[in-house]
Amino acid sequence: MPSKGQCDLKIRQKYPLFVETGSCFDATNSKHIKVRPGGHEALPKKPLDVSAFSFSKKTGRKTPDQFIRRGTGPGGTLRPSKKYETPPEFPDEYVAPPCRVLTDKNNNSRPVNKKLDFQAFLERPNPPNTEFRRFYERGDLPVQIEHGGVHNRIAWKVAIEKLDFHHYLPIFFDGLREIEMPYAFLSEQGVYDMMQVGSSKVVPVIPQLIIPIKTALNTRDRSVIAKVLKVLQALVKCDHEQNLVGQALVPYYRQILPVLNIFIRKNDNLGDVIDYGQQKRSNLGGLIMETLEAFETHGGQDAFINIKYFVPVYESVIIN
Repeated sequence: MPSKGQCDLKIRQKYPLFVETGSCFDATNSKHIKVRPGGHEALPKKPLDVSAFSFSKKTGRKTPDQFIRRGTGPGGTLRPSKKYETPPEFPDEYVAPPCRVLTDKNNNSRPVNKKLDFQAFLERPNPPNTEFRRFYERGDLPVQIEHGGVHNRIAWKVAIEKLDFHHYLPIFFDGLREIEMPYAFLSEQGVYDMMQVGSSKVVPVIPQLIIPIKTALNTRDRSVIAKVLKVLQALVKCDHEQNLVGQALVPYYRQILPVLNIFIRKNDNLGDVIDYGQQKRSNLGGLIMETLEAFETHGGQDAFINIKYFVPVYESVIIN
């Protein structure tokens, strides 16, 4: 038994992910947020290669320590360079010069290469200034969390059939890029509930959903992209095989598919190891292929040619 003055309850303090969030009693202070969600202005910039745009070549004055010595260099031949100087096989696996040297048991030293990602794969800013967060903190959304024994659910204060989908559905889609609770759970589950109950009201709202989807994908956050991909798969299937939603998305592939083309090779190469977390569906490359197949299956006759234009490595699952 716990002694007097002690308690057997474990109280864990919840730390907010963003400074602007504050406590559970405060509204998010988004007045001073100037960064654009999904913007590339804050990314580190690489030096400009002059030879890539002209016949000029930038050279530097070499010191005596950098002169070519006997036994080094190609010697006027086409002999390949050293292993760590070869160009990368894939564009997302940039091999930098060796940063450290390891020595094995036989005193053989070998350089250790460090892999660096290009800017296309880096995460972009994702500030906590979504419309969903603003409306929820203001009390304008008819939702609240219903804490269950196993899974939490959303308790809707108004019947979903009576909601104005033109107003509420884009707000919930804008909250898909949230990574902080309870906003992330409420927005994601709210989207699924609205698509399940009011599937006939989704098609007229498709043009208003493109900007929130594009903004969430442009954050390049792996967890956010995986969440959006699962929502897109449910979106094209929500009208019960009528394929109206899938066909309505075809003109907007230009805004959705470029990010999918960047991450389509991001598969988990586990070899012969068992992936026990497969049920979580967190493998980005597999999710992208499932999403593209759903787009082609439910997008009509023009879906494949448009997918092929933006994702050249995609092969049809319908056309033999």
